[in-house]
Amino acid sequence: MNVIVAGCGKVGLTVAAGLVEEGHSVTLIDDDMQILSESTNIYDAMGVCGNCTDCTVLQDAGVENAQLVIAATASDEMNMLCCYLAKKLGASHTIARIRNPEYNTKSLDFLKQELDLSMSINPEMLAAREMFNVLKVPSAVKVETFSEGNLEIIEVIINKDSPAEGKSLFELRNKLKATFLVCTVQRGEQLIIPDGHFVLKEGDKIGLTAPISQVQKLLKALGISKKKAKNIMILGGSRIAFYLTNMLIAAGNSVKLIERNRQKCTTLSQQLPKAVVINGDGAQQELLLEEGLESLDAFVTLTGMDEENILIAMFAAAHDVPTVIPKINRDELVKMAAKLNLDRCITPGKIVRDIVVQYARAIENSMGSNVETMYKLMDNQAEVLEFNVRKEFAYIDVPIKELKLKSHILIAGIIRKGKPIIPTGEDFIAKDDKVIIVVSGKRLNDLSDIMAN
Repeated sequence: MNVIVAGCGKVGLTVAAGLVEEGHSVTLIDDDMQILSESTNIYDAMGVCGNCTDCTVLQDAGVENAQLVIAATASDEMNMLCCYLAKKLGASHTIARIRNPEYNTKSLDFLKQELDLSMSINPEMLAAREMFNVLKVPSAVKVETFSEGNLEIIEVIINKDSPAEGKSLFELRNKLKATFLVCTVQRGEQLIIPDGHFVLKEGDKIGLTAPISQVQKLLKALGISKKKAKNIMILGGSRIAFYLTNMLIAAGNSVKLIERNRQKCTTLSQQLPKAVVINGDGAQQELLLEEGLESLDAFVTLTGMDEENILIAMFAAAHDVPTVIPKINRDELVKMAAKLNLDRCITPGKIVRDIVVQYARAIENSMGSNVETMYKLMDNQAEVLEFNVRKEFAYIDVPIKELKLKSHILIAGIIRKGKPIIPTGEDFIAKDDKVIIVVSGKRLNDLSDIMAN
């Protein structure tokens, strides 16, 4: 597809990188020639220098032939105007980054309708939602929900005391008597889609699929269960902090928020009356200890500096806070944090990228691809794809054990009439099922692509 990305900031370039990896033809727009030149060289994209709300600039970028335009500048208003003009000039679909909480209320639906927006994206709200999901299941590194909440894939790390350590997947499933499937394993830099003979080791990051009703029971059986976080401290009064605190308070949690800017503290205390807002420098260890760091269930670092977030998160982890989540924007620092045992990093740009790439797949669906939804797992080394099973699929009602699948492909779940099935060899795929496929190193456009020739 032809895609235009307006704005070469962190989010815009992360989105552009994901779309280029997907094989789309990407054109970048930015009014800074130096940044644009560097970006087009790095990301193998075309570039047009200028204001993305200028009709001539949009036309120079080929807007009339664009299947998708994404406006990700620093200005919500510019993003909305860019998308409005792009649609008027012939673009098929438009996505605007809209961050201001004032727009992300009841007025958002009105704006989307009037501007004919295909989608609005709020990176801060999406990041807050991902953090909230991890805090709901604090044993997990990442949680993805599929098929309208019927199935979850949870990333967890095997520790040395886990009953899973040193066990094959066959042994583990027989021993635990639980309904689950290990669909991915990350061991060091290597990603593995395992079979039943695969033996788990300490330090493996595994992707588990299980019915939501059995997740907590399963984690407890694996010896990696933590109590649900109730007492939470957030460092930094950012937009993410605002959204996350709202979600946590609504779920009945106790939240203490530390922000060094006094004026921002006053605003937050008015907006979040049920939270405790403290004016202070969270980089001061004495302040964190005085405010009860050692009695917390979870600690989230949301300052504007990646390095500060990592260092303070390490301090919290050293004081045995069970769940620590730093926000990190730069890829190289995410990898470094993982080596420091900070596994629950949240990167807003990556979350937006995954959403946009997923939407681009949905557009392709209407152009011939049958992928319904798509998610990334294991530091983006694996994809999870959801397909609707149509009558044309040649292997309906055939037991899974008789299917000859391509390598590095696993059938991770089946949703039948709204009920999840964690498949065994005896299960089969029926017409109108939803099927969850995990794949590494391959591009799938149709459910039949999973089959070996």
